[in-house]
Amino acid sequence: MRDFRKYQVWDDAISLVTDIYSLLRDFPTYERYALSDQIRRSSVSIASNIAEGASRESKKDFSHFLQISVGSAFELETQLIIASNLNYISQDQLTNILDKLVYIEKRLSRLISILRNDSPNN
Repeated sequence: MRDFRKYQVWDDAISLVTDIYSLLRDFPTYERYALSDQIRRSSVSIASNIAEGASRESKKDFSHFLQISVGSAFELETQLIIASNLNYISQDQLTNILDKLVYIEKRLSRLISILRNDSPNN
């Protein structure tokens, strides 16, 4: 079992969740249970799947959960673009969050690649 707290990408994902929650404070109240809820869940899912995957015995299983994290990141990216198109967030806010999100996506992809290229026995 791995300690998920030791992965910088997990720290980055936690930081992103904090940023997302701050960003959502300015969303219209009628979006509380619609788009904002989806954004909240997608952002939390990124860090949560890193943590859950780290608990798995095999590298293959860990890699699978990291892939789910990447999927959640892409989902979040889509939702943020929609929020920007609806003028819930500014272009500057979108750019700032997407820069962080793309960095996390790249880090996850790199970690997945390392796990796949490592010894297949773990």
